[in-house]
Amino acid sequence: MLHVDLDQFIAAVEVLRNPDLAGKPVIVGGRGDPTERAVVSTASYEARQFGVGSGMPLRIAARKVPDAVILPVDAPAYLAASEEVMATLRDQPGAVVQVLGWDEAFVGVATDDPEAYARRLQHDVLDRTRLHCSVGIGDTLVRAKNATDFGKPRGTFRLTAENWLEVMGERPTTALWGVGSKVSKRLAALGIGTVAQLAVGDAEALTGEFGPKMGLWYRQLGRGDGSNVVDDTPWVARGHSKETTFQTDIVDPDAIEAAARHLLDQVLDEVAADDRPVVGLGLKVRYAPFLTKTFTKKIPSTADREVVLARTLELIAKIEPGRPIRLLGVRAEMAMPDDAREGHTPTRSGW
Repeated sequence: MLHVDLDQFIAAVEVLRNPDLAGKPVIVGGRGDPTERAVVSTASYEARQFGVGSGMPLRIAARKVPDAVILPVDAPAYLAASEEVMATLRDQPGAVVQVLGWDEAFVGVATDDPEAYARRLQHDVLDRTRLHCSVGIGDTLVRAKNATDFGKPRGTFRLTAENWLEVMGERPTTALWGVGSKVSKRLAALGIGTVAQLAVGDAEALTGEFGPKMGLWYRQLGRGDGSNVVDDTPWVARGHSKETTFQTDIVDPDAIEAAARHLLDQVLDEVAADDRPVVGLGLKVRYAPFLTKTFTKKIPSTADREVVLARTLELIAKIEPGRPIRLLGVRAEMAMPDDAREGHTPTRSGW
């Protein structure tokens, strides 16, 4: 199986739209104004050399690269480019394509020469879209995904059971797909700092820290094991969410409620388009300067907007009064259709 990852996708699309940007440090984020509160969506390789990365506050990115070209996010343009890429992948001989996002997908194929297949795929994507991609080759989804990192940019790399520990063993656990900084710290407290250590981690210690399911899953992840099936069943969203960052902190309860109502209206419009009832709610609150709290609530299945609003207001009541808020987000979880994929992520032994 192959993991196809478009190189600096959003920045690359912007360069295609304006070739004069080629070779320049390009940063895409928010409305393209570094004086506003926004984060970096992506940065070109030229900007990354200065330490700019996705999720970084835009103002900090601008300080790191004073001469960078900073552009606003243009989601429709990126979606259109992504659809062309995915169509190209589906046109490959015998390909089963599992889309993961705008810029990446798994491709399952039966071939005796996966490197040659990957190179032909890269050529076809470039020829049709003028976008470059990297390809990871693996015998599980996890290994294919991690292999892509070694192929970037514009290359290929193979990770299998045979070379997994040789390549990944001494790397920190954060090198694994599915292990972030918080999980890695908890693993470190158990004496597990590398992929090889996680692969042979004590099952009792891991399940004691993460629970019986996740503890064993993390050890499996350390071995690169898991699903080896690419599933092209269309992904069905579990919910819809909207959030907004205020350029000036808000404190007034009426202003907070009005903002939440506005976000909820947008969310419920998307829910209505899916024609599925709401079964859960979430409220994300980021207090100044940067403390984030999330409140969630399961509710009886309903499609009544007024009922959902009333339950959302119950979550809003949990906001600390008088504390300045810089970001607010609302999420609605929906009932899943019977034919939806099971599971949450492809790393957890498949969908």
